[in-house]
Amino acid sequence: MAYKELATRKPFVVNKNLGSAVEVEPDELTTTNADGARVTVPTQKQKYDFDRNGWLLIPSVLSDADIAEMHEFCQRLHEMPEHIPEPERCALGGPLQKLTDHPVVVGLLNEFLAYPPAASEDCYGFRLEEATLSAGRAAPESQTQSILHKGNGLFRLPGDSHLYRCVPGRGWSGLTRAIWELTGVTSETNGIRFITGSHKAAYPIPEAVQRLDSPLWETYQCPPGSLFLLTESMTQTQVQPRFTHQVNISNLYNTVASRWSNWLPHPQLLEAMPPKRQTLFREAYAGGNVINGDFGQRTSAYPAEV
Repeated sequence: MAYKELATRKPFVVNKNLGSAVEVEPDELTTTNADGARVTVPTQKQKYDFDRNGWLLIPSVLSDADIAEMHEFCQRLHEMPEHIPEPERCALGGPLQKLTDHPVVVGLLNEFLAYPPAASEDCYGFRLEEATLSAGRAAPESQTQSILHKGNGLFRLPGDSHLYRCVPGRGWSGLTRAIWELTGVTSETNGIRFITGSHKAAYPIPEAVQRLDSPLWETYQCPPGSLFLLTESMTQTQVQPRFTHQVNISNLYNTVASRWSNWLPHPQLLEAMPPKRQTLFREAYAGGNVINGDFGQRTSAYPAEV
């Protein structure tokens, strides 16, 4: 008797309606950003690496012109904020605004965060929680460490945004952070430390590993204009190197159904954004929270074929 070959099938992602499958694929969600640029669909290796590691580094995403313009704005924001209009005095001001829905970021978030029934070509299936600027500065003689995020996101209870979920062929990251490096960083000047794979850890972090001299702690190095994406459900901490010129923008994203913080941009800045970019800040709820789409009883954000 002949046997059939085992074949890889699409993941069965369960929707709310009697366990029906979500029919829409991530690469069909919101295919252009607010500036009309085509969304960059992540490669199979990028998806595999982010799911396996809990982080992904994409070097040299921004052009030299964008890096120079954004770096100059960050310097003014950090050193002379009074020279910038009040609504723009934040990490979404001026040229930094277009980082929020950069085509590379949207593609990755469509895969790992967006809720398909609440996405359409006119709104994103995720929201932006906060945007922060980090500017390099001198530090005390010894390194200082911030609060330790202990990971174990695969086992967090519902309602905790710091979680990670996966089924064969699909991963989902609750709180997801995109860090744009506007200056080159090395392992000596980078302030972030993390433990690869800890978003899926089943055991608590041992006390010995919590010390910064543990070999499990990693960081990254990259040229200016690079993008670092990580799930907030992994073990991580921040240190302040003795001296660094590192300048970066950190954007934190969440599902449309949840909020972690109450931060919002200045109302005038929000009103001046393109309509699709404004949807990054819409109210946090799931049912019907879609613009020019039909949430209804369907399993896709798009109308059924006639």
